[in-house]
Amino acid sequence: MEHDNSNKTTLCPSSRPELPGSVVFGVISGTVDQPRVAYLKNPQPVTEELIALAEPVTPAEVFRTASACATHQCQHFDGSNCRLAQRVVQQLPIAETQLPPCAIRKDCRWFQQEGKAACMRCPQIITDNYNASELVREVSMPTTLGG
Repeated sequence: MEHDNSNKTTLCPSSRPELPGSVVFGVISGTVDQPRVAYLKNPQPVTEELIALAEPVTPAEVFRTASACATHQCQHFDGSNCRLAQRVVQQLPIAETQLPPCAIRKDCRWFQQEGKAACMRCPQIITDNYNASELVREVSMPTTLGG
């Protein structure tokens, strides 16, 4: 029997927890100045109960979530690639010297596009980071397409 990949979903590893079908694949740990993602062995569906655990801060300050890559509906997508993943790899320093364990890697847009280089930087990405450095703020800003 052949394996059918036609309905395989590519996941955005930096999506919003409120999006339909979102899963938590990491919990933010570390310090305010050096936050790090602690990866879950098994991603968990985002539920109201899970969201409530983040209070009083936003869920995206506490959890890393993934959902289906929005491709053309996303401000970071240029028609074929995720520009956010490109900027993360090009501009952020390596956060881990070994490939971190990640349950979504095989379906991750960043890994599919940028390979291990994205994974080595991923642990420092916090979706809602109100204490982000100037570099992290710059990397996370969507760029406009020329044209």
